[in-house]
Amino acid sequence: MTRIALLGAGGKMGVRLAKNLRSSDYLVDHVEISPEGRDRLRQEVGVDCVELESAIASAGIVILAVPDRLIGSVAGQIIDKVAPGTALMVLDAAAPHAGEMPDRDDVTIFISHPCHPSLFGFETDPNAQRDFFGGVHAVQHIVCALMRGPEAHYQMCEAVARTIYAPVDRSHRCSVEHLATLEPALSETIGATLALALRDAVDEAVRRGIPEQAAMDFMLGHLNIELAIAFGVFPEGKFSDGALLAIEKAKPLIFKEGWLDRIFDPDAVKASVKEICDPQEAA
Repeated sequence: MTRIALLGAGGKMGVRLAKNLRSSDYLVDHVEISPEGRDRLRQEVGVDCVELESAIASAGIVILAVPDRLIGSVAGQIIDKVAPGTALMVLDAAAPHAGEMPDRDDVTIFISHPCHPSLFGFETDPNAQRDFFGGVHAVQHIVCALMRGPEAHYQMCEAVARTIYAPVDRSHRCSVEHLATLEPALSETIGATLALALRDAVDEAVRRGIPEQAAMDFMLGHLNIELAIAFGVFPEGKFSDGALLAIEKAKPLIFKEGWLDRIFDPDAVKASVKEICDPQEAA
């Protein structure tokens, strides 16, 4: 069984991964530099940490569960210390697509990111219904990319990805560029921005005198059916003539012409991931 070194094991994401790896057959060495993170691992996962050098010396896969802005520097620190054939597993495409990963032909670079549980997952377990992030109760899908390395390493690393993000249904294989387009461009630049715009609209309705709970219930209920129609989950559903007229009138008021082209432009995606990986931007 592959031995894994989990770097950043005491952080938020690291602890999530450590919990899922705890119940697997993988041999895991946990690495965490902060005393708070080490304490968190003991209390929440029941494991102790080891020193970085001993962990990476025997690892077949090194998982970098560290912030995007640190991935390049951490990878650079360990690249000459890992054994030939080791796979570096990154949890986001920002650093790889920004050119932050060090060069070494005999070291694999693999990226995997969760899709998070779908709005239309139709979970029946109450615990799964409240598992918004995923990786605990709710089924989710994942996206993976092999940036560099032998094809056999794709299957090896994908199996680990299915474990750390479990329970997983579909695993999609994409290029690194496509994964970077999915996040940040699709999910954050567009998805998160529009999500906050929807909340701003609810707050504006409340400011104009509508009771907050009424506005929340009305918006969330309508979003449920509107998203189901838009994404084909409710194929028999249709927008009313009044809704179609409102949409036609609203689009030029809300969106600038060509906004999708500007966001999905490859140069714009590359600039976005470089900003994400810039420590000064993060500060």
